[in-house]
Amino acid sequence: MRFRHVLRGASLAVATAAIASVSLAAPAIAAPGSPGEAAVAAGKKPAPVAGPSDINGYRAVGYLMADSPVTRDYQVADLLRTGALDDLTHLNYAFGNVTADLTCDITTQPGEGDAFNDYLRLVSKQDSVDGKHDKPKDRLSGNFNQLRKLKEVSPDTKILISLGGWTWSDHFSEATATPERRAALVESCIDLYLRGNLPVIDGKGGQGAAAGIFDGIDVDWEWPVRGGETPNASPDDAERFLALMEEFRAQLDALGAETGEDYLLTAFAPAGGWNRDAGGWLDPRLFAAVDFLNVQGYDYHGGWVPNLTGHQGNLHPDGTQNWGLALDNSVEAFLAAGARPEQLNAGLAAYGQGWTGVENGAEAWQPATASIGTKPYFQLRDVGEEFFDAEVGAAWRYDAATGEWWSLDTPASVEAKAEWVASEGYGGAMWWDVSGDWRNELGDTLGDTLRGAAPGPLD
Repeated sequence: MRFRHVLRGASLAVATAAIASVSLAAPAIAAPGSPGEAAVAAGKKPAPVAGPSDINGYRAVGYLMADSPVTRDYQVADLLRTGALDDLTHLNYAFGNVTADLTCDITTQPGEGDAFNDYLRLVSKQDSVDGKHDKPKDRLSGNFNQLRKLKEVSPDTKILISLGGWTWSDHFSEATATPERRAALVESCIDLYLRGNLPVIDGKGGQGAAAGIFDGIDVDWEWPVRGGETPNASPDDAERFLALMEEFRAQLDALGAETGEDYLLTAFAPAGGWNRDAGGWLDPRLFAAVDFLNVQGYDYHGGWVPNLTGHQGNLHPDGTQNWGLALDNSVEAFLAAGARPEQLNAGLAAYGQGWTGVENGAEAWQPATASIGTKPYFQLRDVGEEFFDAEVGAAWRYDAATGEWWSLDTPASVEAKAEWVASEGYGGAMWWDVSGDWRNELGDTLGDTLRGAAPGPLD
């Protein structure tokens, strides 16, 4: 997966994951029991179903990768066809780039932008939200045009542009080094995505071409002070990050006063203390600026420890393994620092971390011969046998024939995490990413569990 959120161990060493191949494509079919299932079975187009503004007082945020229509054949329309939109309140489009010119920009340059998927690619009628294909003469095609159509079907669904990610956080530090740079950066992001003034490329784009699609900005700076894929970081990044979020808040509020709209500001927040404590994430200034935070609840353990299986997204600590890291204490750290419970979403993963050469698959923390990387949930849900540790709130699958051991979220672990979110009064949950699910199986489990819980803080 390109741009996958990554949390590393003490060394913070990481290699960028390869782009998923087309062979990973999940079938674009309606979820069992969804309103579209009978229509699909009969060869008809399913009737569009609008997504909710909240799910029983909770939010459910899903990230959608810009290249998933190409790498996984997961289209924007599949949010409708699988029933996923019924179980989402917010959609984060990933990613927008802060480019080398220290502004938000969309280009065709490799590594600098994805204009092809954003608004140049011609979408066929079979892959379109409304069954109408893109035309070469249209100002807007690709994902942006499909997101516009999605908004028409489901006006309560909030769509945000997510900036950065593991691959595109290289220039945040330099772009926020002075008040003037911060103001210019924020102005460029708002102009590009909220005002919709796209660069003209191959006759597409232009002034206002993407206006009205995005409802806010999600900042995914990985990571202030510590750095991420590249070492482009500064000891001053904590202050730069907080000032950036305050600048976003001020300019978004000014835009709202102009348009009469409320614009959201959110962020993807780290779980590990080595990033969280250093980068300004626990400062009350952040909580005053953002509407909510999506707290990373996965990649706690993975291929950077190649010879030991373990939980990548356990709900509760498993003794001292992974330095005692777990979803509950990761979210609670923000609560203890002053965030309101309703501002916090628990991060869930629609993919798994795997190892091979495992002999005792019924237990975690077992010797392995090698890491075998990551795979989406739709490729793992039938692998071997499923195990679930209710005390730790972690699931895994083990194939005795191959020795493969996979740490992943399953319906059992999702239900446990959703029940915990409700019992603690948190705002909701977040997925990385929706294209990894199978027929919305995980998303449906989250939605149904939240619907069956006591009403949430947003109700």
